[in-house]
Amino acid sequence: MTVFAVEYVYDAESSDVRDASRPAHREWTAGLAREGALLASGPYGDGAGALLIFKASDETALNDLLRQDPFAAAGAISGTRTTVWAPVTGLLAEHA
Repeated sequence: MTVFAVEYVYDAESSDVRDASRPAHREWTAGLAREGALLASGPYGDGAGALLIFKASDETALNDLLRQDPFAAAGAISGTRTTVWAPVTGLLAEHA
């Protein structure tokens, strides 16, 4: 499994859409965390986006998963940046 850092960028005008779909988004992320596919996630303090750390077999599998996010379905995400990440120290290092 590969660890990926996924950065969401939110459109400044999407706060109402995010607020409406946040319960479903949080349920989705909680389920992925229970399965071990999502290692950590959370919004940036300025509200402009979020960082999500996933484990997936490859980028295709990750992208299939990201399309299932209720935020994506609602159009709340204006951009993403996906990077293979190799944590070497800390709590997430055991997943690398």
